[in-house]
Amino acid sequence: MSQSPVFTGVKVFSATKAKDREEMGEVITRWLGEHPRLRPVDHVVVQSSDREFHCLTITLFYREDGDSGG
Repeated sequence: MSQSPVFTGVKVFSATKAKDREEMGEVITRWLGEHPRLRPVDHVVVQSSDREFHCLTITLFYREDGDSGG
């Protein structure tokens, strides 16, 4: 008997410009609204920077409704 995978897809959102970083939550919310069959099951948030640039990356792990996995 095989187990269903915890997730079946990944979506990465990334931004380096301050305005884009500030709007990332709205971008993710809009994307989720456009994909109502997807259910986030986990996420990872990473911030990195050097002298000039700051990067914010949010990775969503999701399952699609009705996906039996396996």
